[in-house]
Amino acid sequence: MVAMTHPVEARVDLQAISDNIALLKERAGGTAVMGMVKAEGYGHGLVQAGRAALAGGATWLGVAKLAEALELRAAGIPVEVPVLVGLTTPGEPYDQAIAAGVDLTAGSVGMIEEIAAAALTAGRAGRVHLKADTGMSRGGAGPSDWPAVVDAALAAQAAGWLEVVGLSSHFALADEPGHPSIQRQLAVFREAVELAEKAGVRPEVRHLSNSAAILTLPEARYDLVRPGIAMYGLTPVPRLGTFGLRPAMTLTARLALTKRVPEGSGVSYGHAYTTSSVTTLALVPAGYADGIPRNGSNLLEVFVAGRRRRIAGRVCMDQFVIDVADDQVEAGDEVILFGPGDHGEPTAQEWADALGTISYEIVTRIGSRVPRSYEWYEGAGNAE
Repeated sequence: MVAMTHPVEARVDLQAISDNIALLKERAGGTAVMGMVKAEGYGHGLVQAGRAALAGGATWLGVAKLAEALELRAAGIPVEVPVLVGLTTPGEPYDQAIAAGVDLTAGSVGMIEEIAAAALTAGRAGRVHLKADTGMSRGGAGPSDWPAVVDAALAAQAAGWLEVVGLSSHFALADEPGHPSIQRQLAVFREAVELAEKAGVRPEVRHLSNSAAILTLPEARYDLVRPGIAMYGLTPVPRLGTFGLRPAMTLTARLALTKRVPEGSGVSYGHAYTTSSVTTLALVPAGYADGIPRNGSNLLEVFVAGRRRRIAGRVCMDQFVIDVADDQVEAGDEVILFGPGDHGEPTAQEWADALGTISYEIVTRIGSRVPRSYEWYEGAGNAE
């Protein structure tokens, strides 16, 4: 085991991220890859995940918000690596984005006008990806608004304030292969691309595929694919298996205390768990302030002393308890909350299944007070 220096720690296998990107690029037939590192790299670390993605063959990075893109540039990600902001809102300092060589998404005439005004301030043209709403009813311009967005973007480009470098959209149900909405969205995207190109848009890239589409929908590759959860080794379509991806995060803790208690002892807030015999309880110093779901009380399992143990009672803000019966454990022993499953520990996907949620939420919610440690494991490869 790796020596720990904190009572709770998230160990991130950067080699796994790099290998996952290489696998996804191969599955995409060599199509260019944008590694999605939004939300602190899905909890794994924004900059570290970005560098690992580039090492694995990604040539673009994608984020949700402008601050994330500027942080990547400040950390030394060079302007030769395109960074795309997928979620733009009015009033942000888009002149800083343009000056830093950051690509921006626009799905409305108003946003195009705001980016063009920021380009005037920055003294250089802004790189823009026009986003079409093809059926998700979230961001982007729907079919009735798309012509006006294209016209406004081309007018700003003719004036020298924008370069329209991308056309994009996003799937709503790619994680349900065969769902009829998928082909409908593909058809709407084809029409949106055709309209834009007939109007004069000459994009560098057209992009639509998220993790699930990369793995199940080859006709949606276009010029660029955007893996998110899959680059961190978690499957976007659990019922179809792991696709050979390796989970990159292992969440660990060190036991804070162990104690023998009598039969009938109520445990933690509300006495939601009561011991059925004389037993040993062990205190794990991680709670919902660290991202451990409170609704995992009496439900989620962790791994200690060679066995899985269910959380006993309520998950508190900073801690929870496990019942280890008569097994020999002591303060300082390592607990694996979730990981790749190499030692028999639960995976993030298993936690998600138990809670009726998705693995994205499990890893992304691990809080900022949980330190991350980063390692490259030579020859780690991809798990089968």
